[in-house]
Amino acid sequence: MLIWFVAAYLLVTVGIGFYASTRVKNSSDFAAGGRSMGFPIVAAMVFATWFGSEAVLGIPASFIEEGFAGIIEDPFGSFGCLMLVGLFIARPLYRMNLLTIGDYFRKRFGRNVELITSLVIIASYLGWIAAQLTALGVVFNVLSDGSISTTQGMLLGTVIVLVYTLFGGMWSVALTDFFQMIIIVVGLVYLTWLIGDMAGGADVVIAHAADAGKFTFINSFEPKDVVAFIGAALTMMLGSIPQQDVYARVMSAKTENIAARASMFGAGFYLCFCMLPIFLTYAASMIDPEMVKRWLAEDAQMILPHLILERTPLFAQIMFFGALLSAIMSTASGTLLAPSVTFTENVLKRFLPDMNDKQFLLAMRLTIVACTIFTSVFALYSDASIYEMVGNAYKVTLVAAVVPLLAGLFWKRATTQGALFAIAFGLVSWGYLEYSLTDAAFWPPQLAGLLFSLAGMLIGSLLPQFMGRRDALAQGSTQTA
Repeated sequence: MLIWFVAAYLLVTVGIGFYASTRVKNSSDFAAGGRSMGFPIVAAMVFATWFGSEAVLGIPASFIEEGFAGIIEDPFGSFGCLMLVGLFIARPLYRMNLLTIGDYFRKRFGRNVELITSLVIIASYLGWIAAQLTALGVVFNVLSDGSISTTQGMLLGTVIVLVYTLFGGMWSVALTDFFQMIIIVVGLVYLTWLIGDMAGGADVVIAHAADAGKFTFINSFEPKDVVAFIGAALTMMLGSIPQQDVYARVMSAKTENIAARASMFGAGFYLCFCMLPIFLTYAASMIDPEMVKRWLAEDAQMILPHLILERTPLFAQIMFFGALLSAIMSTASGTLLAPSVTFTENVLKRFLPDMNDKQFLLAMRLTIVACTIFTSVFALYSDASIYEMVGNAYKVTLVAAVVPLLAGLFWKRATTQGALFAIAFGLVSWGYLEYSLTDAAFWPPQLAGLLFSLAGMLIGSLLPQFMGRRDALAQGSTQTA
């Protein structure tokens, strides 16, 4: 019965995606929804795209082992990212009226910076998409009680997401996200009430977690722990800003105020609802400690699905797996579209500049298919957890794209040479430290890479200006003499 309900849900989702395809008239509709969406749709997209498998499975698994100290990157870093976008980034980017974030780098720093940052942004989506596809496999495996393997489930879920994203583009993402957000909210609120009551009440669960020290954000104030905390917080807080999925939601809004406010609303909504799976998973440790102990030794991400299957009635199971599939599919569709649009606009178009709009739309769809195949292969062979995949995805943009983006927006003296230096310094230093340092190292590689990137921007932008000013003064002195 549960599987039939899930199948019906998937059919409805695909149907919404096909309906959305009727609104796609050109490449702008496909990539950004034609800048025509109101506050509810944009806010729903922000929330649903970010509320993925890591929010329901990955974050709670890390919390139950390490508390808040283990989930600084997400959801707290993600909340900070969306708030910063809403407060400072959305309005100036919206006014530029560009298709992709890569277009911004071209307009501000030239085509070479555009190409490099676009490739970096595309690469960053590898882990995030793979995490969603892996989670789809896990869900279908659990739902079928092992009859469908994780690999088969991953391929099945991937095909479903691919189909409705391929036809409807951003309109498909928008309408399915809105529908899926409703399922997520209703499902998690109901489950929080049900599971909380089984554990003795929400106040009992929260007090138990507080007594266990789970609400501590930092393990100690030793310098090494403080630096590690800063590195974890900045990875997603800043590394997620130069991303096409964030930019696409900004550009899909009717006005710049809607873009900014929807981002901030989505941030708050995201942080609040991330607390619910955390609550549910911790409540599981009080309801069935033996089951939790068993899955902690094998895979902590399985605690919540098995609690639902073993301890709740059919309606609760339908609500949970509906919410879980909604979370995964809404994120997967948005993250498949973003790198595909970036590749077509900022890489492929460089080599095929004469494409008309129809050819450009076809190229985006073909790129979505290629991106899906590539990330599916990566997901099949990756042994990282869902939380690790998502966290690692933003390190490369943190060290290579954040400084050029922020300096370009807010520092008039930033130059193309400064941007190239920032990218080179950030990538080289991060890559070297990532593969040479041990876990016991004082500096997190991504934080060191960010600092080197900042140094590169300052050196590359200011040194030529300083040298030019010095030469001008020397020439003036010579003429005077």
